[in-house]
Amino acid sequence: MPSVAGTPTGKLPFVVWVLAAGTFLMGTTEFVIAGLLPQIAGDLGVGVSRAGLLITAFAIGMIVGGPTMALATLRLPQRLTLVLALSVFALGHVVAALSTSFTVVLAARVVTALATGAFWAIGFVIATAAAGPARATRAIGVMMGGLTLANVVGVPIGSFVGQYTGWRGPFWALAVLAGLAAVFVGRFIPLTERRAEISVRAEVRALRQGPLWLALTAAVLIMGGVLATYTYITPLLTDRAGIPAGAVPLVLIVFGLGALGGTALGGRLGDHRPMATTITAAVVTALALLLLIPLSTGPVTAIALVFLMALAGFTVNPVVTSLAVRAAGDAPTLTSALTTSAYNTGIAAGSAVAGRALSTSLGLTGPALVGALFATLTLLPLIALALSGTRRRARIVAQRTAPAPAHDGITAPVPLRH
Repeated sequence: MPSVAGTPTGKLPFVVWVLAAGTFLMGTTEFVIAGLLPQIAGDLGVGVSRAGLLITAFAIGMIVGGPTMALATLRLPQRLTLVLALSVFALGHVVAALSTSFTVVLAARVVTALATGAFWAIGFVIATAAAGPARATRAIGVMMGGLTLANVVGVPIGSFVGQYTGWRGPFWALAVLAGLAAVFVGRFIPLTERRAEISVRAEVRALRQGPLWLALTAAVLIMGGVLATYTYITPLLTDRAGIPAGAVPLVLIVFGLGALGGTALGGRLGDHRPMATTITAAVVTALALLLLIPLSTGPVTAIALVFLMALAGFTVNPVVTSLAVRAAGDAPTLTSALTTSAYNTGIAAGSAVAGRALSTSLGLTGPALVGALFATLTLLPLIALALSGTRRRARIVAQRTAPAPAHDGITAPVPLRH
């Protein structure tokens, strides 16, 4: 890849940072809805629980978009695929900002999610190829950092802007920024052809690995638990904890900081004790969500528990992602797409069930109870994964070498060579 030439040792190519900026936009648009739900519901004439379907719909689009768009764009030049994805992403936000129909806005969310899936699928391939084998893991970390940073910066800013301009303001901003990102991608991403170098049959055959599906199941459940509560966190904070609507974005920053800290913590601790880290984090997540039910009547305790659920919940994510890719062995590319689909399956399921719980006698505490149940169920695949790890070792066929075992029986991570 031309852009890599001359890159100083230890320094990531500029294209990786461009792609990270793209993931920042994608992460912002996925989760900013949580801070705008009451405004969207009121403006479009629907209930808050129905407005929450905008998050569910985006997650469903991502579930389908990752693997499907990766295959559909296999023969297109990578740069063209990214530019098209960002262009469709921008157009979807323009349509949503101009519409007064909830159905049209919902459909626009699905379309932008498909574009997001395409961007992620191709972006990871380009980032790892540009960085080279020695820096591939770091490049992926930077791209995922863009997504996590969206929760710390993008979502709160979007919520703040929404307080003054209405919910359409953040949508217009995302459309403009996506257009600028498309220009940067067209300028800095080299024009290369896609090549199907990995056998589809081999990829599918490798999906028979049991530990892979245990890791994916854990990803579904833990993300479903956290996002079930996060989707409807605004009415909980304002109507139950008594926090002013104008201060909600500050609480979203607290959530984002917890998510950022959890991602870093999981990446560090998961290298040595992946199962001890994930099981402990899942237990803490379940407890934090359960305690949110009786203790959300006070602003201080509510904010503290929001931070804790993000910190513990996002600690699980990088570990189970790594375990899934390693367990797949023959199918690292397809597995990466499936991992993204797994997280969004959790978001879709969690937010959908939480929306129903919100409409029952449980009221504002319903989503937190749903989240606690999801987080508790996460322990089942994690424990099964820990037990299977004592009997077998995951293979990394792409490297043709076996990684050294970690302290608690699961093989230690080794950077994938693409």
